[in-house]
Amino acid sequence: MLVTLSIRNLAVVEAVDVQFFPGFHVLTGETGAGKSIIIDALGLIAGGRGSADLVRYGCDKSEIEALFDLSEAHPVWSALKKLGIKGSPEEHLLIRRELTSQGKSTSRINGQLVNLSMLREIGEQLINIHGQHEHQSLLRSDKHLSLLDTYGESLIHPIKQKYQEKYSQFIKVEKELNDLQESSQKAYQMLDMYRFQLEEIAAAELQPGEDESLSEERIKLAHSEKMMDSVGSAYELLYGAQGLEAINRALTRIDDVSRFDEKGLKPLTEQLQSAYYQLEDVVFQLRDYRDQIEFNPERLNEIEQRLNMISGLRRKYGDNVEQILAYYKRIEQEVDLLENKEEHIETLTSRRDELLKELLELGKELSEARKQCASDLARQVEQELKDLQMGRTTLEVRMDLQDDSNGYEYEGRRIRLGKQGIDTAEFLISPNPGEPLRPLAKIASGGELSRIMLAMKSIFARHDKIPVLIFDEVDTGVSGRAAQSIAEKLYILAKTCQVFSITHLPQVACMADHQYLIEKKLDEGRTMTQVESLNEEGRVMELARMLGGVEITEKTLHHAQEMLNLAKAQKASKSASGQ
Repeated sequence: MLVTLSIRNLAVVEAVDVQFFPGFHVLTGETGAGKSIIIDALGLIAGGRGSADLVRYGCDKSEIEALFDLSEAHPVWSALKKLGIKGSPEEHLLIRRELTSQGKSTSRINGQLVNLSMLREIGEQLINIHGQHEHQSLLRSDKHLSLLDTYGESLIHPIKQKYQEKYSQFIKVEKELNDLQESSQKAYQMLDMYRFQLEEIAAAELQPGEDESLSEERIKLAHSEKMMDSVGSAYELLYGAQGLEAINRALTRIDDVSRFDEKGLKPLTEQLQSAYYQLEDVVFQLRDYRDQIEFNPERLNEIEQRLNMISGLRRKYGDNVEQILAYYKRIEQEVDLLENKEEHIETLTSRRDELLKELLELGKELSEARKQCASDLARQVEQELKDLQMGRTTLEVRMDLQDDSNGYEYEGRRIRLGKQGIDTAEFLISPNPGEPLRPLAKIASGGELSRIMLAMKSIFARHDKIPVLIFDEVDTGVSGRAAQSIAEKLYILAKTCQVFSITHLPQVACMADHQYLIEKKLDEGRTMTQVESLNEEGRVMELARMLGGVEITEKTLHHAQEMLNLAKAQKASKSASGQ
């Protein structure tokens, strides 16, 4: 769960530190008080994109920190390990995000710098934010298939993964086939040039790294006379009277008197002997090196000619021998394709047809799995909607194939193959008995969309392991008994994960385990948002404000207290019944 959230200089928030607990949390306050900023902060922690506009006016940067306490079984630990980030279930998980007024962003997980994609990969496993715009995603039928796949992930994902792997192979082969079939006359005109280039490069008989080794040999041969003189002189100097002979005489002299002061002279004798042996080894190596020095003008001329030829090839085909050989291999394949086009087309067509058959079989298997999950999802959503005062609603996830006149033959139809499979999915609804099933966009009201989305979130929460679920005004467009039902659903949902909800409805707020008041204050001419954790008395006052508006009367206070008491009794009843 989310344990603490710390915000510094984000929009109108100057400094906020909030502690959270297990269960159902509500954030309440006047419109424009800054409730959405708390959601924005959590969105940034989850890897959302930030901007300089979010930095408080006059400040250099914004800072957000979130501390999570997660079970050992949570998948985020393995994700952290995969990314090379330190972390263990015995410790808390700390995420820090900074935004500068220049628009730069810095993210850290447990103190380690991470990029935005890494933060998003971790954040998506910790926080799920359901904003008001998500209601509208239900109206888009192109989003329904992904919702279905999310619901049936355990059954659908393994098949879908196999399908997508086969789909990638199929697309690759089909592209190769199309490119080969569409090869133009210009490509055939290039064939003669390719053949000439192949002959030219092949005749050179290049070896990898040859240009570098020849350059080194050329330098040695060009300076061989000078090297012979210098190395020979060094050998004579070290080997002669001023070198090894001098050190040998010095050793003899010291040895003659070492018996008079063995303690003082023995270490010096040993050092001098060591120097003698090392110098002797250097002298012998210099002699061998001198004897190997080659003065060969003919070989130098051969190298110059070879390097000139390689230089000419480099100007045409690559910066070095390796690139020239790589170019040779590429055009060799091009020539082979052009010279044996029909054979290659036949091979690729056979392979394409084989992959298509396997792909369609996997697509059918994926489609069957989705149909099974679609039936289960519809049944579960209907059950959840009963608890949300939509008990007469009928929901159907209608599955169909993607028709395409230019597509592929499948069971007597021309269909389109996509990365997600061969299916389309659309949620159809009938809010009242006797009415036909129709697309959500045509008949669902805002309140109905809110409840359908909440029903789905409640179902998905039982399948995934995201510990923090955030609803930004999920109760929009509802009131009365429907609002009470949403509150009860959020309370029950908070038994399996930590739930946060921004709300303006007292029916929802009174069912929360923890309530926070978000309000603006004016301090020395600057506006700032504050977050206050409300006690029993504070909750009564805030509920009274939500009930009565500006004026808080004894009646609204009494009503607020009564709502809290009824909510407590209702929660106790649900706990006793195991809900």
